[in-house]
Amino acid sequence: MRTSRRRLAALAAVAALALSVAACSSSGGKQEQQQSSGGGGGVNVADTPRYKIAMITHEAPGDTFWDLIRKGAQSASAKDNIQLVYSNDPQAPKQADLIQSAIDSKVDAIATTLPNPGALTPAVKKAVDAGIPVVEFNAGVNDWKDTGALMYFGQDESVAGEAAGARLAEDGARHVLCVVQEQGQVQLEARCAGVEKGFSGGTTTKLYVNGRNMPSVQSDIQAKLAQDKSVDSVITLGAPFALAAVQSAKDAGSSAKIVTFDTNAQLVSAVEAGDVQWAIDQQPYLQGYEAIDSLWLYLTNGNNLGGGETVLTGPSFIDQSNIKTVAEYAKRGTR
Repeated sequence: MRTSRRRLAALAAVAALALSVAACSSSGGKQEQQQSSGGGGGVNVADTPRYKIAMITHEAPGDTFWDLIRKGAQSASAKDNIQLVYSNDPQAPKQADLIQSAIDSKVDAIATTLPNPGALTPAVKKAVDAGIPVVEFNAGVNDWKDTGALMYFGQDESVAGEAAGARLAEDGARHVLCVVQEQGQVQLEARCAGVEKGFSGGTTTKLYVNGRNMPSVQSDIQAKLAQDKSVDSVITLGAPFALAAVQSAKDAGSSAKIVTFDTNAQLVSAVEAGDVQWAIDQQPYLQGYEAIDSLWLYLTNGNNLGGGETVLTGPSFIDQSNIKTVAEYAKRGTR
């Protein structure tokens, strides 16, 4: 674990360095007109050729986590003179179809998530074989190299899960309920497995819910907490589900504490209020930004971040010790 954390910190620094490199690259040379669209806030647009980049994710409707991914991607696109084409589908075969559509439309590059490597790897390899550079982010940390992708931006979900499990043990938890909103997605399964590995001296139970139906999520968690009073902690794998769990616990008359992976503006407020104890932040804005900016750097200067290894953007904990700082960024829509 100590080696993994040391490696995590080193590689996370690469992501921060990338932001600095990108900023220097965009400020050098001729500066062109201001661009008002694409989420860039009127930043100077790079004078490099205008490239078309497709970003394809497994975003499910209503999951506000992806708003941060998209905002980061839009900011980089605005700065880098990129035409960003965003599409998403939570079903792996349909996400593969979206990758094929991007290939057919002859985009200059693709940034994609890899939640189901078995279903998506063939489509990614088709893009690579067609000469389209691909980077991956957010999901697929253990499989991205097999697809032929150039780079990967995200957190090691197993390491993040172990850190969460260890913290739950430190908090005195005895029975942890891990809520999974989408069965079969590798990054979610790795999180729960990591929690179980890192959690000592107690019991973990997994609960699968339908993450595309929030009322159902809330009722399923409520039913579980009402049925099993020994559950004293609930860990969800996304911010909207943590907020649902807060209400579920109240409705079930449960005193279980709620913690979560990932954040959004509402989740930050819940941590401020003490309704959610803490959250693990993988910095989705940074993932979206770097996915696009790294492709721009590759297309315009042949750069490749990470030296063939994962560029880590997390995990880090958000709790009462740092929530005031994070809340300021959340108001801007970037955390």
